[in-house]
Amino acid sequence: MTAMMKQYLDIKKDYEDCILFFRLGDFYEMFYEDAIVASKELGIALTSRDKGSADDKTKVAMCGVPFHSAESYIAKLTRNGYKVAICEQTNTPQEAKKKDPKAIVDRKVIRVITPGTTLDTNVLENDKNNYTACIYQGKNGFGLSVADVSTGEFLTKSFPADMDRKLIDEIAKFAPSEIIINEGVSIKTVIEGITSLKLHVYEPWAFDESNAYKLLCKHFNVSNLNSFGVESLVECIIASGALLEYLNNTQMQKLSNIIRLKNQNTLNCMHLDISSRNNLELTKTIRSGDKKGSLLHVLDKTKTPMGARLLKKWIEEPLLSVEEINMRLDTVESYKNDDLFREELKEKLINIKDIERTVGKIVYNTANNIDMLSLKESLSYLPKIKALIETIPAELNQSIFKNFDELEDIYNMIDIAIKEDAPPGIKDGGFIKDGVHKDLDMYRDAQTKGTDWLLQLENEEIEKTGIKKLKIKYSRVFGYCIEITNTYRDQVPEDRYIRRQTLANAERYITPKLKEIEEKILSATEKIVEIELAIFNKLRSRISENAARVSSTATDIATIDALYSFAEVAKKNSYVKPVVNNGGIIDIKGSRHPVIETLSQFPYVANDIYIDNEDNRIFIITGPNMAGKSTYMRGCALNVLMAQCGSFVSADSSVIGVVDKIFTRVGASDDLATGQSTFMVEMNEVANILNTATQNSLLILDEIGRGTSTYDGLSIAWAIIEHIADTSMLGAKTLFATHYHEITDIEGTVDGIVNYAVNVKEVDGQLVFLRKVTKGSVDKSYGIQVAQLAGLPNTVINRAHDIMMNLTHTKMIERPGSDHGKDADPEGTTYF
Repeated sequence: MTAMMKQYLDIKKDYEDCILFFRLGDFYEMFYEDAIVASKELGIALTSRDKGSADDKTKVAMCGVPFHSAESYIAKLTRNGYKVAICEQTNTPQEAKKKDPKAIVDRKVIRVITPGTTLDTNVLENDKNNYTACIYQGKNGFGLSVADVSTGEFLTKSFPADMDRKLIDEIAKFAPSEIIINEGVSIKTVIEGITSLKLHVYEPWAFDESNAYKLLCKHFNVSNLNSFGVESLVECIIASGALLEYLNNTQMQKLSNIIRLKNQNTLNCMHLDISSRNNLELTKTIRSGDKKGSLLHVLDKTKTPMGARLLKKWIEEPLLSVEEINMRLDTVESYKNDDLFREELKEKLINIKDIERTVGKIVYNTANNIDMLSLKESLSYLPKIKALIETIPAELNQSIFKNFDELEDIYNMIDIAIKEDAPPGIKDGGFIKDGVHKDLDMYRDAQTKGTDWLLQLENEEIEKTGIKKLKIKYSRVFGYCIEITNTYRDQVPEDRYIRRQTLANAERYITPKLKEIEEKILSATEKIVEIELAIFNKLRSRISENAARVSSTATDIATIDALYSFAEVAKKNSYVKPVVNNGGIIDIKGSRHPVIETLSQFPYVANDIYIDNEDNRIFIITGPNMAGKSTYMRGCALNVLMAQCGSFVSADSSVIGVVDKIFTRVGASDDLATGQSTFMVEMNEVANILNTATQNSLLILDEIGRGTSTYDGLSIAWAIIEHIADTSMLGAKTLFATHYHEITDIEGTVDGIVNYAVNVKEVDGQLVFLRKVTKGSVDKSYGIQVAQLAGLPNTVINRAHDIMMNLTHTKMIERPGSDHGKDADPEGTTYF
């Protein structure tokens, strides 16, 4: 077995769960099982490199990728869930041979790239965070921590033992790329099913409370965790400490851009469960999973990656504080009313690159010259942005202005050091400006003069030897040589020329003077690279030390950008500023569904909504399919959510009483993984709503009970409405759409319930949707007419009409208390 192979095996023992990228010159090589996995995933051919016996592992082929293009290969592997350990040489061949002439260069793992810790901009999405999560389950409940190493965000939250469903909702919100857990997490299978991730059981010692506490204090350089509000939250401490341990072990350097731990328990925002996020299509559509067609797609006019990520957070975490909401709304109003300001701000923002992630790359020593120049260009616009926002008097805007750090010193550091036309890489030098370092200038001078020295020596030798075809050339193997063709071989002065290489038609020689010049030139090149790398590393280190300042400014830019986006959309789509208070009334005049309004090719029919905590608490909405019941209800929910995000709303006017939670129960499908039918899934979701909603919640319930028999479903739907309407049990504001027309009889018998209908009319047997919602109810679902619009064959439609007429005529529709219709009550009888 070769020494190199032994070196590989020694390193691989500690990184069994990783694919090892082993640096050999200009290639990364993978061996054994790694090579087999990589060849399948990357489509790279295997190559036999080492020979051995039939039973010898070393006979297994190797797989290699060029060093300069390794990122794209690593990206593909991490996207598919693999971890990649990067093994680099840590000394030069010359240094290795000083220890032992037969030794090979030392190599060690410098970083482990995982799905949740990649910094490759080709993998990361600008408008999404890339989280690694840690779930800890202890005696008293759960702790959840998430971190994005590319931006430095670090969050934690705790959950009581009986609140595992809320934990699942939170995990779905963050959508991590990777999750580690402690042994024995009870909901591991459920989380794997929801996230489609394989959860990794991490080292037990990492979940020791004492170790976790000490690690957090050491990282943040504090004596206790009081300043983060988690001092008494044991589950949060353990989850956060274990996650930090994992990140330290994979990144193998100080996590300088992770500067604070945010306690999400104190986050004052609206609760949205998985179903509500999906049904309202907040950030992606249900059908395709695309951003287009979602609320985020409508509201996102941000110009920076940081702004796009923050806007997504705002939509996923609507505020509950009336004061905070109105501060955002006031700033959006100021931005919206000043067209010139928005235009000038846009021109500045479009030049701001991803400051957060660039600093992340700098902190983790993966940044190159392009990253440095990108950061410098972004920073050059900060003074202009600060001067611009000073003109807007809104309170939130002025707060940003007062704390806005222009980072002039960081800009100057980069500007002084890095050339504008610097090459991307830093390995070969040539990117540091003249005048930065005295020795660097000296060696560059020697390098420049070296060409003149060689030309001068070449002319001298031509004159001394009389060989006009004499040339000084460079070989990577032999260095600088004097090349003379065989025609002039007899004229070579044997006393001064030492033969080095024989070619087909020439000989190459060296002289003592040529070797002296070569040494000066080559040492200058080596020294130049060495000094430039030292300057770059020092620059990288100084920026890393200021990561907290840079991150703070990046947050300010993101906030300005998100506010700009709300203002731009409000102006373009004629949105209005909502009146937001704690009055408990939702009064929206001319409410529109913000997404459908944008995508529809036809004029949108707006409707009014007035719902309160008293006589207008529950709407029972009837009407045929496709008439617009769901659009009406979801439009209401989205406008409430937008208002609490700090956005203007899609309406003519609106008063929004803050709601603490929005629940939606719209549509269902079988859950084959857990063996649950459509109806069981529906009942589980409804149970969650009834058990966790409050009087300050908004419920959107569509077609409850349709997954079972008619009378079972009708009975359940009726009972649910009565439960919600009872203020001693729930009393939440509710929009309830149904095809059970009998339920409309409950109006007048239970307080707070009002019937509404989506109007349609028949014209010559054709159904016309009016899209207008008015008080009252309808007693027909127009199912056959809708089926006809869907394109069912005429034979089916005609037969359906015949059957309907027959059923209606013979009263064969079974009703509670009847004997297959024999003693059926007259049509219109109240059954409950």
